[in-house]
Amino acid sequence: MTATARRLADIVDKVRAGERLTFDDGLALEASADLFTMGELANLVRERKNGNVTYYNVNTHLNPTNVCVYRCMFCSFRSDLKGPTAYVMTDEQILARAREATERGCTELHIVGGLHHQLPYEWYLGIIANIHREFPDLHLKAWTAVEWDWFERLTKRPTRELLAEMKAAGLGSLPGGGAEIFHPEVREKICDYKADADQWLRVHREWHELGGKSNATMLYGHVERPEHRIDHLLRLRGLQDETGGFQTFIPLAFHPENNTLGQGIPKPSGLTDLKMMAVSRLMLDNFPHVKAYWQMLGIKTAQVAQSWGADDLDGTVVHEKIYHAAGSDSPQEMGVAELRRLIEEAGRVPVERDTLYREVVRPEPAGRRWAAGRELVVLG
Repeated sequence: MTATARRLADIVDKVRAGERLTFDDGLALEASADLFTMGELANLVRERKNGNVTYYNVNTHLNPTNVCVYRCMFCSFRSDLKGPTAYVMTDEQILARAREATERGCTELHIVGGLHHQLPYEWYLGIIANIHREFPDLHLKAWTAVEWDWFERLTKRPTRELLAEMKAAGLGSLPGGGAEIFHPEVREKICDYKADADQWLRVHREWHELGGKSNATMLYGHVERPEHRIDHLLRLRGLQDETGGFQTFIPLAFHPENNTLGQGIPKPSGLTDLKMMAVSRLMLDNFPHVKAYWQMLGIKTAQVAQSWGADDLDGTVVHEKIYHAAGSDSPQEMGVAELRRLIEEAGRVPVERDTLYREVVRPEPAGRRWAAGRELVVLG
């Protein structure tokens, strides 16, 4: 038996015994070509935590502006203030999107956007307050840690205070975006100047201490190395040990089109995507869920990932712009019936959840709507 095979055999024993993996274990997994063993182990952990269930939700995205003060090399979404694609949604357009979401039966509105240097913090606060006032049952998952760091710079007020203010205005939870890769060797190359790892982790710690829940992400498949990815996962695991406030982890595959970083870098392969899913599930032993975000991975890989550690397929995801700008060829939305079919094909039991992973039980056959030829189940 080779040294690599012996190391993997030791990891198999540790996972089966429920023992925590180390940094070196993570590197050994990264170095292994035995994708099937990794999948088997990740599936073991997945089923210990979530049985045979795969979760999905009915949600819509809202990106209020794409104007951004930062120029992250991997971003295909941002625009300069006077760029040809620049936009800022009006209050009426924002409320119309929230109304559309409610009429479609969405339980969640996912809100992220650019850091517009000519819009005050109060504009962002007003988005949350206005939507919550008009549609109080719609869960608002909003603003990445990078945006919170920007709000602190705009207002000269501590993020903890701003988080509490937005929570009082109707904020429900935080998304996991903006994490990219925590290690400074990578961060200084792909997103210098914006919130660093300590700032990202601090915002989520403060939100958790206020009683809130959030998600976490990692952008892989660009200039990072295996040690950077494992370092990233262990920093997330450490904060989760402290707070228990993370709900799900989403590995995000880098899309190379229409951005500076992508020149000469191929999109991660399906095998890489599955390995990252499995490694994430194995290293993040204290995270309840790992999501295969079909918009980023593609539908087929996200479906297979349900046997490589993932227990969530995300949701209907109407109006997604950020990853499509970077070359995602997945559909702009997916109906509930299609989501459930994909989950059942993967041998899993589909369960609709809300943002906080509470099961959503809808009346049948009340209120069915159709969008682009796909069925969407609507409340009532």
